[in-house]
Amino acid sequence: MGLFQSFNISASGMTAERFRTDIIAENIANVNTTRTASGEPYRRKIVTFAEKQVTPFSQYYSHSKNAVVGNGVKVSKVTEDYENDFVMEYDPANPDADENGYVAYPNVNTVTEMTNLIDATRAYEANTTAFEASKKLAETGLTIGR
Repeated sequence: MGLFQSFNISASGMTAERFRTDIIAENIANVNTTRTASGEPYRRKIVTFAEKQVTPFSQYYSHSKNAVVGNGVKVSKVTEDYENDFVMEYDPANPDADENGYVAYPNVNTVTEMTNLIDATRAYEANTTAFEASKKLAETGLTIGR
């Protein structure tokens, strides 16, 4: 693994977690959005990560020196949550109420989003710590020749 590859791996993790934090913030901001451009309530968004440039399985046991190398992480997709239903509340005065007086609110659970936010923050911090350790290692390596 090259010297700067560890920097790239940590940086890709920080970028992915920052994006995840942005999506979580969007979910929380739309917790009361009962009507979007499509006419239905806001749907919670979920971020999925994947490894960058996946090493083919055939190279895992080859004799090549660089056969298995970590490549970092990327955001592979952002999907809407269709597994959880909208939250139905009785509010006949709301203009978005159906014929029975119920309003469909987004399927965003603030507690879940805050838990995911803490998780994303901790993962970001872990990547920052790894980046700093790699930087310190490189600095120490440069001072050896003095």
